[in-house]
Amino acid sequence: MATELVPLSLALPSADRTCRLFTLGCKVNQYETQLVKEALEKNGFREAGEGENADLCVVNTCTVTGEGDSKSRKLIRQLARQNPGTRTIVMGCYATRDPKEVEKLPSVFEVVTDKRELPDVLARQGVHDLPNGISHFEGRKRAYVKVQDGCILRCTYCIIPQVRPGLQSRSPEDIEAEVRRLVGNGYKEIVISGIHVGHYGVDTTRKKSGLPPFRLWHLFRRLDTIPGNWRMRLSSIEANEVDDDFMKAAADCEHLCPQFHPALQSGSDGVLTRMRRRYRVGKFLDKLDRMRQIIPNVAYTTDVIVGFPGETEEEFQETMRTCEQAEFMKIHLFPFSPRRSTPAATYPDQVDPRIRKDRMDRLSVLERELALRYYQRHVGGPLEVLIEGVCGNQNGWVHGTDRHYIPVRVPGTQADLGQFVHCQGVFAERDGLQAGR
Repeated sequence: MATELVPLSLALPSADRTCRLFTLGCKVNQYETQLVKEALEKNGFREAGEGENADLCVVNTCTVTGEGDSKSRKLIRQLARQNPGTRTIVMGCYATRDPKEVEKLPSVFEVVTDKRELPDVLARQGVHDLPNGISHFEGRKRAYVKVQDGCILRCTYCIIPQVRPGLQSRSPEDIEAEVRRLVGNGYKEIVISGIHVGHYGVDTTRKKSGLPPFRLWHLFRRLDTIPGNWRMRLSSIEANEVDDDFMKAAADCEHLCPQFHPALQSGSDGVLTRMRRRYRVGKFLDKLDRMRQIIPNVAYTTDVIVGFPGETEEEFQETMRTCEQAEFMKIHLFPFSPRRSTPAATYPDQVDPRIRKDRMDRLSVLERELALRYYQRHVGGPLEVLIEGVCGNQNGWVHGTDRHYIPVRVPGTQADLGQFVHCQGVFAERDGLQAGR
């Protein structure tokens, strides 16, 4: 749900057509922009240099929150000012949700409301050869791979099923080929991503093609056969989609990281009912406990919406207790943001913004305590850390994440970037582990 602005460079010196690409939003958006990037590269575009005008701008938008809409509009206007005469293609969830508003923005000449239209839109710019998957992931040490699109649930607060309706799963053959290509190009971590990853394969099963079911856990096992020193991570999963087959595959696959992101959203059964979530707290915690029995030290991260309409102090306290029982390593906190056309936007008893902020602050304190407790368990233990950057304020140190998604600082140099470093946890800090080699 967090909005992230990611510029993507397009270095292709021999080209004479210039462009700039920007992404707001989730891992799927970032993947889709990378796909467009590689298509443009393949068809003669290069990134506009500093001070140089871009012939084409592409903005991939987000609409999960009102802030995402606002950032999208601001960015499009900024690009129009900085690139006089440019032509801007706007894609993504905000473009789908409100195309009439988007097309009024300066320099916009194409609004992509359906990703299936993208090949035709790009063809009008002379881009006729779209790759079947990506080969690189600009500016990152890990690569995201989109395995499915769409959501068919109807959570009362969420706009995404309206802007990404239906389910579309990619073929396991295409996914495997893409992962092999990325691993061959030096990427050490592949993040399996989608709009509703746990529904991977549901649509192909429903087509009654005569083929046996192929679900997410089947995909784990298939990708796990790819040789090499690499690892895969699952971006998210719904707790009620974690069945026995999933757990067994998760325990068996050596490349799969022991960190999972089951989105809680609320730890109160009353709020979950109003959210129209498909589980209750007891079952959610039971799934986490069962996974712990077969994967020792498994790490759980989650999302929580604070201040959902009608949330009482007691219901908030229930969420606090549930988070403590779940022993989450990290909690992504979001104040409730009403989205037009969703049922929750019209619910009575909207929570006062001051109360929301107070609850956000209190849950943030608990989140830091839970994280520190989890980090402390790994003091003295072995760590496999993917190095992602140099510590700018600490010469001779680098930082990255281990298999459990723990942030780690460790002695190192630029030569370690993008590589695995094997080290040992020395002591826990508020923001991760310090390790020694």
